[in-house]
Amino acid sequence: MRRRFIRQMAVLLGGAGLSINSIPAAAEAAEKPRQVLRFGIMADLHHDLIKDGAQRLESFIDEMNRQKPDFIIQMGDFCFPKPVNRPLMDTWNRFEGPKYHVIGNHDNDGGFTHEQVIEFWNAKGKYYSFDVNGYRCIVLNGNERPPGDNSKGYPRSVLRAQCDWLEKEIDTTGNPVLIFCHQGIDNDSDGVKEGIYLRLLFENANKKAGWQKVRAVFSGHHHEDYMNTYNNIHYVQINSMSYQFNHLKDGYSFNQPKDALYALVSLDSKGTMHIKGRQSEHMTQLSAAELEDWKGYATTPVISDRVIKMG
Repeated sequence: MRRRFIRQMAVLLGGAGLSINSIPAAAEAAEKPRQVLRFGIMADLHHDLIKDGAQRLESFIDEMNRQKPDFIIQMGDFCFPKPVNRPLMDTWNRFEGPKYHVIGNHDNDGGFTHEQVIEFWNAKGKYYSFDVNGYRCIVLNGNERPPGDNSKGYPRSVLRAQCDWLEKEIDTTGNPVLIFCHQGIDNDSDGVKEGIYLRLLFENANKKAGWQKVRAVFSGHHHEDYMNTYNNIHYVQINSMSYQFNHLKDGYSFNQPKDALYALVSLDSKGTMHIKGRQSEHMTQLSAAELEDWKGYATTPVISDRVIKMG
């Protein structure tokens, strides 16, 4: 009976110009994409600057415990490393899975060092990598200051030693790569100063590999909602959980969304990334007469849903 079935299939496939060996390939092509990696992501809580940071974080952690992703990551400007913030860390640590941190420019306000921040958060390091479900995730520290730089303002560099380490981390893995950095590497306005160099580093790594090894770069810092794609590498800005900037005719002001903003990111076996964000409303609505004719990215209380083809 089985032989008769195989002979019948061979006749049918032969008439279609296929062979019996095509069955596995055809089945694989028809297979529905399966989820291979899923993580929760949030940015710019700024717990020490707002009144409801604890409640916003609690909303994120509660939802992530319901969704059960492979890990969660916060993209910096989280909280100062001081004892009064222990309850916030307790909330963070309620997540029932791996948890990762990115250092932001505000996390060492008040004279705290990166080392103090790392210890308080129980982070892996100032910059580090981890592998999960066939992906290499690389966390950068965009807050380095070049030697001899005494300029005012926050440092926003990734210096040579870290770049050399980054290049090696990409080169030595056979897995696709996701990058996480507080400041935008695609945003030359207040982003990482070495953004152009880093983008070339990613693109050259892909050329050397012969395939799209570096897939996506996630950032926070800018309190905006956008994505840029350069040479098939996707740069995704994660909006602030807590507030955005109103661009006024005279300066700027903060505007909080009513709900905490965060996202759930899923990657499937076909190389597609799905971002499920959140939409809210601003607590304060300003008139056009108060606002500057702003030409940059929009001030919006949203992390957009996106479907991104990668690879």
